[in-house]
Amino acid sequence: MSSRTAASSRRPRIAVIGTGGTFAMQARHRFDWVEYSESGVILGIDHLLTTMGELAPHIDIVPIGFRALGSTGIVPADWLALSLLISSTIANDPLLDGIVITHGTATLEETAWFLDLTLALDIPVIVTGAQRPSNTEGSDACVNLRAALAAACSPALRDLGVLVVMDNVVLPARDATKVSSFELAAFEAPGFGPLARIDAQGQVALRRLPVRPAGRLPITNLADVGALPRVDIVLSYAGADRVVIDALVAAGTRGIISAGLPPGRPASGERAGLVDAVAQGVTVVQSTRAARGTVPVQRFLSADGILAGGDLSPQKLRILLMLALVRTDDPQVIQQMLFAY
Repeated sequence: MSSRTAASSRRPRIAVIGTGGTFAMQARHRFDWVEYSESGVILGIDHLLTTMGELAPHIDIVPIGFRALGSTGIVPADWLALSLLISSTIANDPLLDGIVITHGTATLEETAWFLDLTLALDIPVIVTGAQRPSNTEGSDACVNLRAALAAACSPALRDLGVLVVMDNVVLPARDATKVSSFELAAFEAPGFGPLARIDAQGQVALRRLPVRPAGRLPITNLADVGALPRVDIVLSYAGADRVVIDALVAAGTRGIISAGLPPGRPASGERAGLVDAVAQGVTVVQSTRAARGTVPVQRFLSADGILAGGDLSPQKLRILLMLALVRTDDPQVIQQMLFAY
């Protein structure tokens, strides 16, 4: 039998990496959809897969434990470790056809975006989660994992970077954002829409390609990055001043994302603080708090030494800037990177 025939005849092999979150938490009662984290019980991925039963009998599932965390506790060091774990998992098991990461939904979009920027893989990498714990009524944990497994097996989703699968919708990591606290349909790609949908039989129907192709940031070796540079977000609102900006500069921040008022301007009381931060060597990027906002390069920003954030959300810009600052602090190079990814 040829290697090609053997590969096509075997069952798909998918690694499932558990990181905790609602997906792994156990509620205190059947309708504990809000305060379930108070139970303090977070199950490992091996145990969860056993209790969920035969989700996909045609798939060879390889469970891999990572951390048992609520996603409100995820920190940049966890992103570095997770990205390296995925890379080493692929290197040690070249027969894997895809990767699924189960993750808490609070910071799911941030983890997915970090992985999208740091992984150079052609197989599908899918991040999924749950809005309701697996032991509650109407839980979406099994449904979302089944859909994520289907996506991870799909040839149509290869070479598209890291994807988010929730509520049978496939979203690119770059555009995915959580739009609801408790609804099952909690994730959208505002202004862009889903890449694909997964039907009741587990078939993937591709609707569009990503707005921008997935691309790994040119970091020489992620294993050599001991810690990511500190980058913070400052939210603009009526009457905002420079107090927070000055405090962050004093704390040693390397970068500030200004989540400005639509269409992408800081409050008047913040501007002088941002200009002074630039003068002290802090990289400042102008973003907007608008859900479908965009900030192009403009003369007033350039005059103040502030970079334009394009159409990325403030939290996605923060991650991109952290990784960019690992490589360079040249404003022109960073500006090009902000618009390239």
